[in-house]
Amino acid sequence: MNTPQRIRRVVIVGGGTAGWMTAAPLAQKFARQLPVDGGPPTEVVLIESPEIGTIGVGEATLPTIRAYNATLGLDGTDFIKRTQASFKVGIEFKDWKQLGERFFHGFGDFGPAIENRSPIQYWLHLRAVAENMPPYEDWSTSSVMARQMRFTPPTGESASPTNAYSYAFHFDAGLYAAYLREYALGHGAQRIEGTITEVHQRPEDGFVTGVTLKDGRRVEGDLFIDCSGMRALLIGDTLQVPFEDWSHWLPVNRAQAVPSKRVEPLTPYTTSTARTAGWQWRIPLQHRTGNGHVYCSSFISDDDAGRQLIAGLDSEALDSPRLIKFTTGVRRECWRKNVIAVGLSSGFLEPLESTSIQLIMDAVGRIIQFFPETDCAPVLAAEFNRRMSTQYESIRDFIILHYKLTQRRDTEFWRYVADMSIPEQLAHQIELFRRSGRVAVYDPDGFQEPSWQSLLLGLGIQPEAYDPMVTLIDPRELLAHFARVRASIAQTVAAMPTHADFIRANVRADPPMAKA
Repeated sequence: MNTPQRIRRVVIVGGGTAGWMTAAPLAQKFARQLPVDGGPPTEVVLIESPEIGTIGVGEATLPTIRAYNATLGLDGTDFIKRTQASFKVGIEFKDWKQLGERFFHGFGDFGPAIENRSPIQYWLHLRAVAENMPPYEDWSTSSVMARQMRFTPPTGESASPTNAYSYAFHFDAGLYAAYLREYALGHGAQRIEGTITEVHQRPEDGFVTGVTLKDGRRVEGDLFIDCSGMRALLIGDTLQVPFEDWSHWLPVNRAQAVPSKRVEPLTPYTTSTARTAGWQWRIPLQHRTGNGHVYCSSFISDDDAGRQLIAGLDSEALDSPRLIKFTTGVRRECWRKNVIAVGLSSGFLEPLESTSIQLIMDAVGRIIQFFPETDCAPVLAAEFNRRMSTQYESIRDFIILHYKLTQRRDTEFWRYVADMSIPEQLAHQIELFRRSGRVAVYDPDGFQEPSWQSLLLGLGIQPEAYDPMVTLIDPRELLAHFARVRASIAQTVAAMPTHADFIRANVRADPPMAKA
């Protein structure tokens, strides 16, 4: 076996959002590398083919994208303008619980904790003992902002309604990939254009040593990152890592995407509207609106799904719907030998909670955290795989929750998902909340207690009890506290500009250039 040495070349197979989100931070890190062996810095080489398209519909994000951008040192205003971005304070869910009903999953909490307990526990107590208790969303600053279409970034250091929320972005995924490509190349990454026709492996242990391109060029490397999308060229085709199919829990297997004209008001949130056999997204950007219909082909035809998508638009379509087929699931290992899968090559979860880019970002962070030597020590791969598995399963369960708790029975699809079996871990989480109002969070890096509370309450779970410790505080004091917080949130939001006005005054992008 070869003596472990420093990785001298990282080869990223595939461009798009996953490829360039991987290349940018690696190039940044290695640009300032001072190796002890006196050799040159580690090279970052990305291979992308003009013959192979990208999915390119990951237009909504979670708040942690801001930390990723900040780590790269990106200029916030420039990023927003270059990607035609708008702001996102959460997701509105329409017709999920029942037809005609809506709820909001906001980014943030429901006010400060009271004696280290969630304010939702106290709200449950007050709802039981006081008359006309306002809805829980009134204590979510982001939810109130969404209702009024207002936005401004959080301010202040001490906890208050002025900073008790967070935000993410909606952006054009293609423009974001191009933006990061420019950044990565500017920090020393190399781009090779070509289509891979052959993958070479070391006979003794199966490590990938290089790839041959269609024109005969050979690109060698020490560590390979598979960003080839659903094709999974290295992790799947070459190393034969099995794919674990989760379709029995998440049966949707198709999406059709189409852009439409921008309309007012410019909402500071994503909208997810449940349809007869799936759901439709609406993502407002500065220059257009992104739309898509995610559905199960066992319950609706592609033609009917396309018609539902177009009928559900609130502005003129700018193109014909583009069909995307997928299978929900994950690779049993995201890292095997010297190949690490990032993005769709590692697995696919429908974009219901905007987790696609989050999974890319976290995988890249873990590559940097567990960056190996040339032996790619199995213990590093095992820990990387453990964390990715935990994250995928936690997100999977969070998405299943949306379907399982529906009260809709108006179509065969909704009857199916309401009656299907679910993972034991998720069943426990639902039952714990139903019986006590408490939340079990299995992934410390994933969706936290306020997010689970938003979904469980929004989908109609009414806890039968609550934490008995909350009854130790005088209800009159609690009511006064909740009234003050609610009033402060209302006052704070009322003083904010509208989302459109904030963008117009601070980060308005130039109109996109017409295609030649």
